[in-house]
Amino acid sequence: MVTIPRLESLFDADRPVVGMVHLPPLPGAPAWDGDRDAVRTRMLEDARRLVDGGVDGLIVENFGDAPFYPDNVPTHVVTELTALATDLTDAVDVPVGVNVLRNDAAAALSIAAAADAEFVRANVHVGAAATDQGLIEGRAHETVRLRDRIDAPVAILADVHVKHAAPIGADDIERAAIETVERGRADGVIVSGSGTGDETVLEDVERVADALSNVDRSAPVFVGSGVTAETIGECFAAGADGAIVGTALKAAGETTNPVSEDRVRRVVAASRNGD
Repeated sequence: MVTIPRLESLFDADRPVVGMVHLPPLPGAPAWDGDRDAVRTRMLEDARRLVDGGVDGLIVENFGDAPFYPDNVPTHVVTELTALATDLTDAVDVPVGVNVLRNDAAAALSIAAAADAEFVRANVHVGAAATDQGLIEGRAHETVRLRDRIDAPVAILADVHVKHAAPIGADDIERAAIETVERGRADGVIVSGSGTGDETVLEDVERVADALSNVDRSAPVFVGSGVTAETIGECFAAGADGAIVGTALKAAGETTNPVSEDRVRRVVAASRNGD
């Protein structure tokens, strides 16, 4: 059986800051502008600024591809992302994760294995959610088995009550977190706000962290949206083990803008306070 890296030991920091690499529209997306080199250049420039600013890891995702396929993205998307993720892992010396929007965890896992990335993000890993792409159902049973089948040493970081969605069924974030880890066998969880850049409710972080403290399988908790230099300390105080940051690291705080290295440095410095 493949050996999976433990998320808590994957990053070279006690409280890692993971920066988002938001890709421009890829070929086939409505807003695609026909320039593959520009996509690659933007990705590598953003990644360089993130790493030079001190982040402990990166997640690359097809952020510009809206409207997203709910799952099973087409082959051309997978191949484009594989080529880009390979260039990214070759260019940086921090752990890299892959997220294939909206919820193609099988593609993300396959890309990560081929590109030598260390983890993936699964937006709906267990349960079901009503989203702008319609009803999305978790496929933990497929994702975890695929990881063994293709011998991929890749950790799974899964959202609990993912943003831009509403959970179907009981709205119990503690139970959702426990089932994500115990029954879905995720290696870590993410707690986010309602949308991209929206502040995460600290009470939700506390509830998830407390619930997972009683689970046998160790699973770190990451805050997944709305983290800024001013709020990151509060996130850690609420029980978060790490933070995934995108919008706050962009020029003028606009999600679609290039990364600002100065903003990265401020968030990373704030995360280290108290170490």
